[in-house]
Amino acid sequence: MLVRAKGASRLSTEMAKRLRIGAVSYLNTRPLVYGLQDRSDAEVIFDLPSRLADRLSRGELDVALIPSVEYFLRPDYRIVSDACIGCRGPVLSVKLFCRRPVSEIKTLALDEGSRTSATLTRILLAERHDVHPQLRSLSIGEGLSDADADAVLLIGDRAIGADEAGFAEVWDLGDVWCRWSELPFVFAMWVAREDVDASRIDTALAAARDAGVTHMEEIAEKASRDLDLAAAACLSYLRDNLYFFLGPRERRGLELFYEKAVRLGAVPRGRQLRFHDCETTR
Repeated sequence: MLVRAKGASRLSTEMAKRLRIGAVSYLNTRPLVYGLQDRSDAEVIFDLPSRLADRLSRGELDVALIPSVEYFLRPDYRIVSDACIGCRGPVLSVKLFCRRPVSEIKTLALDEGSRTSATLTRILLAERHDVHPQLRSLSIGEGLSDADADAVLLIGDRAIGADEAGFAEVWDLGDVWCRWSELPFVFAMWVAREDVDASRIDTALAAARDAGVTHMEEIAEKASRDLDLAAAACLSYLRDNLYFFLGPRERRGLELFYEKAVRLGAVPRGRQLRFHDCETTR
């Protein structure tokens, strides 16, 4: 479990109100929020990953599951749980669709739903192929057919169901990262601002994650009805493609991602990564 912020001067105030917990509504988040909506001391608010980060910065949320790159952008953020969304191989829900060979990519449309996936795409193109395309934005309501860029990044449930036929290459970014780095990738983490007391957050989030992992079949069955996907496919995705624990290897992967993001100019230097047993500054 990761270190909590020092001090608890606001404990009585925070205990008196419901925690405002921000999360995304994607399938990959369901095991992390299992049972949270039933808690009397918490309110779960769903939004897009990038919007959650903005709402957290404005003080509209107490804790949020935000893209990991957002943590690097704000020195007043800290990780408050060892629950996360990560992968140790193919992730299925983050894909790059290339209309021409990767070495020939000049334009790149990035799904605006997650800044972490966008940064990961740029890192892999730059590090593996020395490709630095012109960037375009792909809005949430748009699909592959709406973008005329050489390559298009899709995330979330719509990436899982996208037709891969007719593309020169399709990258599963989780698989590409893990093979290239030999480390896991962390897409999102539970993060809070320094002015929010986290003494009662970490236990609740870890308990929700543990319960969600235990009830994977139930989650998959409900998701299959909500998303019109096969229950077996939902269960396989949750069990085989995702990893919900921020362990030592995930931390090393997070540090490497930060180093590469700094090199790309996507995040500032000097961000401190604080864990319960060490402090690493890059």
